[in-house]
Amino acid sequence: MDETSEGAFCMACNGCTTSARLDFDFSMAFQPIYDAVDDRVWGYEALVRGMAGEGAAEVLTRISAEQKYRFDQDCRVKAIELASRLFPADDDLKLSINFMPNAVYEPAACLRATLLAASRCSFPTSSIMFEFTENEEVADTAHLTNIITEYRKHGFTTAIDDFGAGHAGLSLLVEFQPDLLKIDMEIVRGVDGSAARQAVVAGIVGIAGKLGITVLAEGIETEAEFLFLKAQGIRLFQGYWFARPAFEALPEIRFGASPDVIAAASR
Repeated sequence: MDETSEGAFCMACNGCTTSARLDFDFSMAFQPIYDAVDDRVWGYEALVRGMAGEGAAEVLTRISAEQKYRFDQDCRVKAIELASRLFPADDDLKLSINFMPNAVYEPAACLRATLLAASRCSFPTSSIMFEFTENEEVADTAHLTNIITEYRKHGFTTAIDDFGAGHAGLSLLVEFQPDLLKIDMEIVRGVDGSAARQAVVAGIVGIAGKLGITVLAEGIETEAEFLFLKAQGIRLFQGYWFARPAFEALPEIRFGASPDVIAAASR
């Protein structure tokens, strides 16, 4: 999409025409999300990487305030373009894309580049999940609610990332209910041996169940963590124990625990 046509789409806000262009290149790594009930890959999260494999934290330090809008938009397009090439055509997989709520000025207008990229790449919008992190403080929750409402109109799945370790916590769920909650890895870490973490997980799972929200446990690094959380009724998982992110590729995945390990854990 050229700058003129993009500007015409975004008359409701001028972020697309006033935002500074990026002065660096970046790409994406993909990490699988495992469905423990169906024992299959449910989807992949697109994670920002530098062209030499630098992590997201390092890439984000290169972004100026004037580039935030452009970076958010370019991330969406890059993720869709790569996923359209990498995802098997006959698999029903979700593509999870992180977005910056504070970089979205007018929800409908700021979706144009995303929708055009999906159309150009023949990538179904129903396969896209947008997640935002609690670690980015959102001062205007009404604005965030408008974003989620607009995204749902297009069939996108919505998710809160890093739940339990951010700014809003449970108060965010009072304002709106996403489709999915990703339990923060600091709560997941060593949960099998921590009564406090187990209590927090039980609370999150219970609240999510009453609100009709799917729970995903992220940051799984051990089989013990996975088995405990699966026993709590959590279906979706993500973490190094299953697969590390692969740069511009889909990594091999560990498909759950062996039957004898599961049997032993249940005794």
